[in-house]
Amino acid sequence: MKPFLAEVAEDLIQQVQDDLQHCAIIFNNKRPAVYLQKHLAALINKPFWSPTFYTIQEFFAKSTSLKIADFYAQFFSLHSVYNDLLAKEHGGYIDMAKFFPIAKIILSDFAQVDHDLVDPEKLFKELEDIALIDQQFDYLSAEQHQFLMQFWTSYSEGKHKKQQENFIKMWRRMPLLYTEFHRSLAQKGLITHAQAARQLAEGKADHADFITEFKAGKLIFVGFNALNLSEAQLFKQWQDQGLTRFYFDSDSYFLNDPLQEAGLFLRKNIDRFGLINALDNQRSFMRAQQRPVSVYKVEGHNAQAKILNIILESDDKEDKDQEAKEAKDEAAKDQEKDSKTVIVLADETLLLPTLQTIPSEDKLPKVNINVTMGISYISSTLFGLADLWLTTQGHLSALPQENGYSVTASMVENFLTHPLIGISERKRAQILTAFIKENLIQVPIERLTRQGGLFSDFFTPVTEPLALIKALKQLLEAVLRKQLKATQLKKIDADLFIKTIEELNRLYDTLLLATAQLNAESLQPKFIISLIQKALQGISVPLSGDPLYGIQVMGLLETRNLNYEHIVVLGMNDGIIPKTTLGNTFIPDSLRRVYGLPVLENLDAISAYMFYRLVQRAEKVSLVYNSLTDESNSGEPSRFLKQLEYESGFDFSYYEQDLQIEVEQKQEISIAKTPEIMQELTKFLQGQRTLSASALSCYIANPIDFYYKYIAGVKEPEELSEVVEANSLGTILHAVMETFYAELKQKSAIISKDSIQKERGSIPALIAKHFQLEIYKNEQAARSFKGIQQVVIAIIQEYIDIILKHDMETAPFQIIQLEDKLTANFDFTTYDGQPAQITLQGTIDRVDITSDQVTRIVDYKTGGDQLSYSTIEGIFDSHGKKQNKALLQTLFYTYVYEKSKNKKFVEPNLYVVRSMKGNKEDVYFGCKRHVMDDTGKEKRTALLLRGDFLAAEKTIFQELLATALAELFNPHINFYKSENEENYKYSPYKELMYR
Repeated sequence: MKPFLAEVAEDLIQQVQDDLQHCAIIFNNKRPAVYLQKHLAALINKPFWSPTFYTIQEFFAKSTSLKIADFYAQFFSLHSVYNDLLAKEHGGYIDMAKFFPIAKIILSDFAQVDHDLVDPEKLFKELEDIALIDQQFDYLSAEQHQFLMQFWTSYSEGKHKKQQENFIKMWRRMPLLYTEFHRSLAQKGLITHAQAARQLAEGKADHADFITEFKAGKLIFVGFNALNLSEAQLFKQWQDQGLTRFYFDSDSYFLNDPLQEAGLFLRKNIDRFGLINALDNQRSFMRAQQRPVSVYKVEGHNAQAKILNIILESDDKEDKDQEAKEAKDEAAKDQEKDSKTVIVLADETLLLPTLQTIPSEDKLPKVNINVTMGISYISSTLFGLADLWLTTQGHLSALPQENGYSVTASMVENFLTHPLIGISERKRAQILTAFIKENLIQVPIERLTRQGGLFSDFFTPVTEPLALIKALKQLLEAVLRKQLKATQLKKIDADLFIKTIEELNRLYDTLLLATAQLNAESLQPKFIISLIQKALQGISVPLSGDPLYGIQVMGLLETRNLNYEHIVVLGMNDGIIPKTTLGNTFIPDSLRRVYGLPVLENLDAISAYMFYRLVQRAEKVSLVYNSLTDESNSGEPSRFLKQLEYESGFDFSYYEQDLQIEVEQKQEISIAKTPEIMQELTKFLQGQRTLSASALSCYIANPIDFYYKYIAGVKEPEELSEVVEANSLGTILHAVMETFYAELKQKSAIISKDSIQKERGSIPALIAKHFQLEIYKNEQAARSFKGIQQVVIAIIQEYIDIILKHDMETAPFQIIQLEDKLTANFDFTTYDGQPAQITLQGTIDRVDITSDQVTRIVDYKTGGDQLSYSTIEGIFDSHGKKQNKALLQTLFYTYVYEKSKNKKFVEPNLYVVRSMKGNKEDVYFGCKRHVMDDTGKEKRTALLLRGDFLAAEKTIFQELLATALAELFNPHINFYKSENEENYKYSPYKELMYR
């Protein structure tokens, strides 16, 4: 079918061709102008003087000598006026950060009030007396009268709740706020778009005669639908003066049906406002021909874009069939083919998935694409850099200056790894490795800024709020120069740089003008940073392409006045088209209905018109919706879809797209003991290597982990952590206990209750010292502990208090050794019956002798270790669920000590601080066994691991240790993965266990 703008071009040539150069052609948006020019050029087919094209905002702006105020100029003026009113009321003040969301609502409401010529004095008047409503609003219809009564009577009942009282206070402020706001702008030579339109409609514009520029031609209004009252009044006035020509894209299908919401505003324009359509209103493109409508139900937000391959490939096949019948130039074929299709993003968050899914060249050669809706700045690497800098400056501004400036290591890492910074991999690794070695969680600023270049630009603290804008601009310009020098800058990035710097300049100029009126508290860095972030988030840059050729990708609003043969709509979900919310406003729905301000039904009607208008001239329609339900999606198709199917009689086909998700089958691996591996294992048997308790428990828990860690030497990746890991907490506690008892031991061989009590006051200093050593690798570094670090220190203090309390109850005792490393040989028989020996090595937390002459191995545990166990056999079962690493290691230490010191009857004690409750027996391992009582009956009894029972369990331990070692050194048994997932749940080698 013939496009709407082609019809407009034909009529213009017939009616005003001679005066075309004197005409002003006005659209709702800029995009249609290039299309209309194309149609005019094709019809005239020779050089001609073009008419002047305007958007409606640009056209109305010609009526005033004042400059149109941008959002920030409006915001600062409104903030100043609002605080002046508060000061007069009760001396109050609201800062900018808190006022910002309120201001956005107020400015939106004021714009609607102006566009629809509503008297703010009447709208914002407080009316509680029903008689007063009857008296002052006798001109309202019965329905409007009822709306007004319902609203104000709801405020009369209860007289008043807290929220209602706050609303009333705001409501009373509105008339004066409105007046003073516009006066404040005018004093600065500024005006809003809406106020300019209002003044023009009310005959108060200072350049109302601007339309005489076009007296030799016409004012041509093309493709308008929902008019506000100021537009409608002006259009009718100019029409009555014979100055205008209107082109409404109508269709009798929805125009003549009073129940069809798509025609709501066109009916109002023609019937109520009396505007005359230059085109025939009684034509019906919807009924002119049958057309196929394909509906695709997909599961998932991004899956909607993924189906484009199928949709566009079907187009390509149809085009090839058609081209086989026609002989055309190849380039012309490609351009014409692509320009027939538009991808409409009802949900604009689908832009990036769509761009990533446009069919590849091997499937669709020479696919041209044009995206004029623009890629969001938030999606760009440049925004990531700007946001990282703003976050860093926000962090710096919140620090007390007396402690010096520092940033977290993660901030530095994010800076180093950002693609626009361009730090070499070698230098990046050097810096991060140095941080890891020093465990430098907080990095002093001086250490970074002395590097110069981008380091200095990025990390230098900016203390003056306004200087933040200049500093960010300076950083971006430095990055831009570096990118240009390296010839790495893409066009889209160049456009983003330009847009960003322009936006920062505009924001700076606006802030500079407003500074004189601003309270010093308002210009806090935190607010300026948030303001910059909001300004940058609004940037959008069109992607390259030709608006006349290629597959067009756009939002629903951008489709106004345009027509395509194949319409593909993504995001055809209820709640997206139409939207279910009007947006935030202080003007309640009932009052909006009284004064004719936009309500939700208006938005429905606008969405319906854009959808039906798009479909009416299409040859083929594809609609895609997401059937998955989540917090942001109903999972239901738009009601427009069902409505179209019910009313139109089009040929609907439904497709349910099940995306095949192939899960890669992971195959477990085991490591064969090759000659090279056996050579490394043999070092344990030759005394070149020793076997530690942790290495043994690693092998028992998950043998393949032992291979990666102790044979292959695969190291766990070193990372900086800004919190204290559980193993670090244990390390600090062990170090504090060692130092504490070492100092006591120097004073006396016997540790008494009194000596512990007397010296325990030194514990906080010892914790601080060893915390510094563990976390910062330097006990002299002067650092103040913050946040989670203070919490960890408090936990360590509490754990040590529990240990000391238990020790005071068991005192006196004699410390034999602290954190000493011991070794002992262990004999076993290999798989083939050969004698073998291995050296066991362990570092024992503490060995002491109690007052009843029992030698104890004491092991401190800060985790969730258990004192209970089932059997010794269970702790050696690599596939079992009864493993107890703490018992395995403590019995290991006991054996090493007894063997190295030629001792017997040494008891293993485990101080599990989380579960110590003050009983002396809280430190003994124990299990339940069936034993005979004095009467000969078998009874399940709890046994503690001490005395004769301990001796028996030690024997079993040594037998099972020999068996485990025989397996370890058996070349025919691979290193395998445990069947119990809990045994390797947190293994750093987890991903290496599969192929």
